[in-house]
Amino acid sequence: MTDATPQGRIRPKDRDAIVQSLRAGVVPRVGQQHIQVGRVEEVRALVRDVERIAEGGSAIRFVIGEYGSGKTFFLNLIRSIALEKRLVTLHADLNPDRRLHATDGKARSLYAELMRNLATRARPEGGALASVVERFVSSALTDAKARALNPEAVIREKLAALSELVGGYDFAEVIAAYWRGHDSGNEVLKADAVKWLRGEFSTRTDARKALGVRTIIDDADVYDQLKLLARFVRLSGYDGLMVCLDELVNLYKMSNTKARASNYEQILRILNDCLQGSAEGLGFILGGTPEFLMDTRRGLYSYEALQSRLAQNTFAVGHLVDYSSPVLRLANLTPEDLYVLLTKLRHVYSAGETSAQRLPDEGLHGFMTHCSERIGEAYFRTPRSTVTAFINLLAVLEQNPSADWKELLGGVELAADVNPDLAPLAEMEAVGPAAGADDELASFKL
Repeated sequence: MTDATPQGRIRPKDRDAIVQSLRAGVVPRVGQQHIQVGRVEEVRALVRDVERIAEGGSAIRFVIGEYGSGKTFFLNLIRSIALEKRLVTLHADLNPDRRLHATDGKARSLYAELMRNLATRARPEGGALASVVERFVSSALTDAKARALNPEAVIREKLAALSELVGGYDFAEVIAAYWRGHDSGNEVLKADAVKWLRGEFSTRTDARKALGVRTIIDDADVYDQLKLLARFVRLSGYDGLMVCLDELVNLYKMSNTKARASNYEQILRILNDCLQGSAEGLGFILGGTPEFLMDTRRGLYSYEALQSRLAQNTFAVGHLVDYSSPVLRLANLTPEDLYVLLTKLRHVYSAGETSAQRLPDEGLHGFMTHCSERIGEAYFRTPRSTVTAFINLLAVLEQNPSADWKELLGGVELAADVNPDLAPLAEMEAVGPAAGADDELASFKL
């Protein structure tokens, strides 16, 4: 049950980060626990996934929700839970230059972004790749001293399990090179090893010259490297790896049918591995809109193998739910949930000081009534614009003590969230695809 009466003071740093993010319409990176409401069962289902990954299993979820319904917030919340459960997390947003499958560097660009955002509980803001490698080397050193063995021999012994995976040999060689740099004080060698792990070498010649390995992380190797990394973080003392990918609607927007199908094939490969349990200590959370999932012409349902695996449970009808399915549909917030959210936002805005709150409970009811009259039930189903307007109202009340909230409500402008991701599709279909770019029908007029 959600607590409707938030208690305790909030650090000014967290308060400012939350308020500024919400006012801009983006998800705060810290303090999600201060404003989380509703969706208890969905969170509980994902926590079970996190525990399965920590036990050496695998998991995959497609988090599906309307534009502005809180998908990104939900993904960040689960990511923070995973960090607390001793998992390493990676996260990135897909865009036209970052894809799961490509031949022109766009998949490697996604991998590099994931590596930049690699986070641990000690480094939740990202950039923790070097510290993970350092932790592995330190544990190997401790083990070597206890057994009176050569540290490099212990490192190679620990990494021997990776050789069975694609790219495992060169991965182990790079970690060994990091150890040599660590042992000899060669910071350049250590930096080159981390650079290779981040996928930042663009040519094999440079990688061979710097590290003595013949391969680099390229477009075709991204998923295989993630499986290697999942094994490696477990060897480093962490419990597993969780990969959070948001904005998968960018795959749905791709006009090239062949490129879109290739990305969906990669999703199918990941889905099969995770459902069959062959990806050890690895989990994926993929965020997208209902169109991305269910559109039978461009969405995941256009790929028959994915449609059969992601089809809705036919027994989960009416009020019956199934939270074990790979597809997790975010339930709408209820008006009661939104009231609790506004209460928490007021609490955060005043940094936990009840005496500093400028809007009474009566004002919360008045604001919700105003929202309902302006945009109907969308104000709690897709609450992003509602939250932004509420923060703006609190800002004016704080800076203008003489202002009356009753008078201000009449000037609050609200509009239902409209998904801008669908606009380009209409334009492309109106003029038809570029020559050779798509094999779908184009509309035309004589």
